[in-house]
Amino acid sequence: MTAVTPDIATARQHSLGDLPRRTAQRFPDKPAIIDGDTSFTFAELDAVVDRAAAAIATAGLAPGDKLALLCHNSWQYAVLVFATARVGVVLVPINFMLGADEVAFILDHSEARAFVVEDALLDVATRALAGLDLPTRAVVRLAGGDVPDGWLDAQTWFDHDGTPPAVLVGDDDPVRLMYTSGTESRPKGALLSSRSLMWQYVSCALDGDYRPDDVELHTLPLYHCAQLDVFLGPDVWLGTTSVILPGPDPVAILRAIQEHRVTKFFAPPTVWIGLLRSPAFDDADLSSLEKGYYGASPMPVEVLKEIQQRLPDVRLWNFYGQTEMSPLATALGPDEQLSHAGSAGRASLNVETRIVDPAGSSVDPLPAGEVGEIVHRSPHATLGYFKDEAKTAEAFAHGWFHSGDLGYLDEGGRLYVVDRKKDMIKTGGENVASREVEEAVYTMPGVAEVAVFGVSHPRWVEAVVAVVVPKPGAELEPDAVIAHSRSVLAGYKTPKYVVVTDALPKNPSGKILKRQLRDEHAAIAASDS
Repeated sequence: MTAVTPDIATARQHSLGDLPRRTAQRFPDKPAIIDGDTSFTFAELDAVVDRAAAAIATAGLAPGDKLALLCHNSWQYAVLVFATARVGVVLVPINFMLGADEVAFILDHSEARAFVVEDALLDVATRALAGLDLPTRAVVRLAGGDVPDGWLDAQTWFDHDGTPPAVLVGDDDPVRLMYTSGTESRPKGALLSSRSLMWQYVSCALDGDYRPDDVELHTLPLYHCAQLDVFLGPDVWLGTTSVILPGPDPVAILRAIQEHRVTKFFAPPTVWIGLLRSPAFDDADLSSLEKGYYGASPMPVEVLKEIQQRLPDVRLWNFYGQTEMSPLATALGPDEQLSHAGSAGRASLNVETRIVDPAGSSVDPLPAGEVGEIVHRSPHATLGYFKDEAKTAEAFAHGWFHSGDLGYLDEGGRLYVVDRKKDMIKTGGENVASREVEEAVYTMPGVAEVAVFGVSHPRWVEAVVAVVVPKPGAELEPDAVIAHSRSVLAGYKTPKYVVVTDALPKNPSGKILKRQLRDEHAAIAASDS
């Protein structure tokens, strides 16, 4: 067998940091990034990535070092994603909604040597740094604020005059450390390599019909792997134009689609619902929009039907996955949206998926229709959890990645996600999938959003609770919601308690925070004791 010499390895390198340069060679003058009044062609994007990569190396960061990033969506965020990878530095994106103690945990656990922070988030960052010694600290001045003592102006990185060192980044060298929201008291850090991410980019592009002539709108947080790695990363790789907004405001989204003639847009169901309910929806020119994507949580079937009715020319995809899969695992295409509504689709191009015994005793495939744990084999998969050998071994038991989700495959190999293990409600000795109850409640006229979860009950161990948001102008009574649910569900699946509210708590990625709802309504069954 021929030995792979350093020259051969260098010639064969294809890492995340190489993508802007290679795309710039194909489409040098094409718009790459548009962020408000700032825009870059692909040649300009590659040049600013090079300058930032050189500055990062000059700051003393070596391959394998961690750079933590706490920032809202911006062109600077996109540049740092590729600049760190170009010199082998591991990027650690941090959720900008976290408190100081949570940020401090990630900084400490990740062993970060540098911290790049948006000026508007300096207060949280400063409190998080108390007691921690990070040698490099830089401020991204999105709001034009001053640079405080002890911090660098990150703009000097983007203006740096220098050339980055040549760094050989191997296929399985970590380039990203993504902390999962998880169910435990502390998040886990999933290590992703260029191999993980770029095989995932191939799957996304082929399964999602991505094209270089698309114009994509990015509104969900880039700290989340869905927006960052299912969409922005593949867009830079292919040569797609990316329009970046700071957040998913419905009016701003509709305006941007119209202004930039956006062809491609991803949002979780909650954001799609927000667009449909916006007073600006019917007046917006959305004729350029050709492709829509949803994920992060299941799309209610009634909402899916409404999208197809009001945007009949938009083809829809459902993408399912998780951080540890970089994150795409399965996809449901446009031709099966209604015929197989509620399905997460088939395994994506570079993924093998099966259903196994949820007890973990075997990874032999279960028969079609039988509910078990969803497991995958794929180059998309994480390298493991940073500094957590036990959790890594548990996740990769028997040579498959264990997702923690429950589901089943139909005869055609389509996946149906029943629930997270933690969201399965066990009431009176019976299992109730919260998603099934939510779908039933959504069929009631006047329901805009619903979240279903279990709370402790003195008799039934757990009781089913539904928190419901009415559509504008609609009135919902708890008893009416319970009656409607009882008409379409078995008695034990019917919500025992219904709460009508103005809005559901969500994280910046649009996921409904069921953990918060459980805490808020934990005592709702106390009167039945």
